[in-house]
Amino acid sequence: MGKQPACEGFSNCYFCEMHSLQKNILILLCCLAVVSFSACSSFFKEQEEKEPLARVGDTFLYKEDIATLIQDDMSPEDSTLFVTNYINNWASKQLLLTKSKINLPEEKLAEFNRLVSDYRTDLYTRAYIEALVLQSKDTAITRTQLMNYYEQEKENFKLNEKLVQLRFVGMPSQFLDIDGVRTKIRNWKESDKRYLDSIAVQFKKIHFNDSIWVSASRVVEEIPPMTPSNEGSYLKKSQFFELQDSLEVYLGMVTNVLEVNDTAPFDYIEPDIRQLILNRRRLNYIKKLETEIIDEAIKKKEFEVYE
Repeated sequence: MGKQPACEGFSNCYFCEMHSLQKNILILLCCLAVVSFSACSSFFKEQEEKEPLARVGDTFLYKEDIATLIQDDMSPEDSTLFVTNYINNWASKQLLLTKSKINLPEEKLAEFNRLVSDYRTDLYTRAYIEALVLQSKDTAITRTQLMNYYEQEKENFKLNEKLVQLRFVGMPSQFLDIDGVRTKIRNWKESDKRYLDSIAVQFKKIHFNDSIWVSASRVVEEIPPMTPSNEGSYLKKSQFFELQDSLEVYLGMVTNVLEVNDTAPFDYIEPDIRQLILNRRRLNYIKKLETEIIDEAIKKKEFEVYE
């Protein structure tokens, strides 16, 4: 056969166009091969950079997984022991997980998968909601709001332990002027208060603010000779008491008492009321937020319910 004739003078020669097309395809394939090879090289390089510490089946534990868990102040022996224990615990969990997936019924696996999914969702949504609640910063509560809440809910604020208002001092048993202190604790005139304040450094314990409500259990903690079994004899309204142990003498005057099931006084319950109001605001804010999110999603056609 003769040679293919030259195509001189023909601008649209079929053979020239085919030759050019094949040449372009070949160049393109070469470029793709280079890119593919580079990508594969990069992929394998990334895999090689991760140093495995242990393997269970197809699951690997890598050095970087526990690197952040090793503290700087650990000795080499401690870090080695820590890594060994961690690997063993990880392997035990992985092996048990594998066994459970094989041996547990399908219904149980489906239930656990659902619970894991729900828990994961709750973690994300709860963290996001808490962040939004903190941003709202609606924490200002006036005394009027506290009082109004107290009056509305007063029947729900019943005491579950005795409260008392009292003043007392604890002093060394060798204190020289016990009689004088006893008289001043009883009388409690302005001059008595000033005098006892002036020598307060000589007392072991003092509580002079008898307008504050204190639980009976707290008083028992502060005055060792008083016990839950005998406090009823001393913590009575208008009762003066004097108790002593081997080291100290305790003198006290009870000015008021509230018994179990009495209505809690406002000043005593105020911190709880403040927290109740904040909790209610938080719940209302969350409900409002959930409603707004759903409404917005409906408007944007991101959420719809099919009949």
